[in-house]
Amino acid sequence: MKKIFSNLFVCGCMLAALFCLVACDNDLDVQQAYAFTVEMMPVPNKVAKGETVEIRCELKKEGDYKNTLYTIRFFQFEGTGTLKTENGIVFKPNDRYLLENEKFRLYYTSGSTEAQNFIVVIEDNNGQAFEMEFDFNNNDKKDEEGGVE
Repeated sequence: MKKIFSNLFVCGCMLAALFCLVACDNDLDVQQAYAFTVEMMPVPNKVAKGETVEIRCELKKEGDYKNTLYTIRFFQFEGTGTLKTENGIVFKPNDRYLLENEKFRLYYTSGSTEAQNFIVVIEDNNGQAFEMEFDFNNNDKKDEEGGVE
């Protein structure tokens, strides 16, 4: 009887060890997608035709994965104007451009005497996106004084 309990005990220990080994996973859990936002300095809400507004931005990430790539694109809903980076790249609407730095500046130049509205979208290669919307009203001093109709 003592031998039977001994054998059962050994079998139980072997089953417990086997269960523990099967439950282990050799794969590392590496988080690749981290949430992010974009902080920006305040911008004026009025801009005259031909005037350029500087938009200072900083990417704020909750974590860092070295293989994460960020892209930027813009789309203008109302009015006309151009958006470019600090190194002179002029954006074409809805085309993606690689965002090379976490701190960056954008320059919007008004091409319209009407209200202007556009969005800038920052996306990572994990499918996450952050959207910024800009609304500018006309700031043409001649229009305000009644000199141009």
